[in-house]
Amino acid sequence: MAGLESAPAARPSLTSISSGELRSLWTCDCELALLPLGQLLRLQPGAFQLRGDQLVVPAPAEPAAARGGFNVFGDGFVRLDGQLYRLSSYMRRYVELTNYCDYKDYRETILSKPMLFFVHVQTKKDSLKERTYAFLVNTRHPKIRRQIEQGMDMVISSVIGESYRLQFDFQEAVKNFFPPGNKVVNGEDLSFAYEFKADALFDFFYWFGLSNSTVKVNGKVLNLSSTSPEKKETIKLFLEKMSEPLIRRSSFSDRKFSVTSRGSIDEVFNCNLSPRSSLMEPLVAELPFPCVLESEETPNPFI
Repeated sequence: MAGLESAPAARPSLTSISSGELRSLWTCDCELALLPLGQLLRLQPGAFQLRGDQLVVPAPAEPAAARGGFNVFGDGFVRLDGQLYRLSSYMRRYVELTNYCDYKDYRETILSKPMLFFVHVQTKKDSLKERTYAFLVNTRHPKIRRQIEQGMDMVISSVIGESYRLQFDFQEAVKNFFPPGNKVVNGEDLSFAYEFKADALFDFFYWFGLSNSTVKVNGKVLNLSSTSPEKKETIKLFLEKMSEPLIRRSSFSDRKFSVTSRGSIDEVFNCNLSPRSSLMEPLVAELPFPCVLESEETPNPFI
């Protein structure tokens, strides 16, 4: 009826998670997720370590990276419990690409692992204190992967032979997750972008900013916060499954440079949480992409 209004959807609690939200522990249930950064560090010691004033993230060439992990996007620093830490290895949120090989490697890299962004939030109870959350993007979920792949494919089909800039933005999904009165301080950090610079003689659309596109990625945000030891163990297993190394059945380079990427979802998406059938099962380590990876050990030409 016209005089009736639907009740607003209930927002998830910021302090606990129900067992029903994780359901059968399949990673295919999770599109996006949020949890306190401190809790993530305790649950994933192999993927993140605090060493002095550094938050150490294994680089792709390190043995730990072959066992999985996350693609951490940032600007070199993160604040946790009032202290500023330097990131030892991370992916820059903005990169420049100049050829198809760079584009191919970049695309394969960002889709090879779950993405992680740092979120600083001022709560309603204490507006002077910021809490740091980890925002996870499950790139193996069909809905999320499809949005990223289609965004990259569609811009290519519309600007053949021209330069362009493409940004993926998660601000809206994160801001809608938190109840009113809570403020996301660093919303602009919840995005990443790349700029493809073609060798075109007259690049008018690019010069006038007409070839800039933004994809607002949307999805359901799963709350992974918990104070229960039993639920923390469940979340730990869930995160380990989500960040398992990607075993590719075919190389990205084997697929044609087309508007669609058929079959890619089935090849990489696995929603089974059972342990590996054998410890000798081969793992395919991710190839490092030095153009987008910031590391203190490897200088970056884009600094």
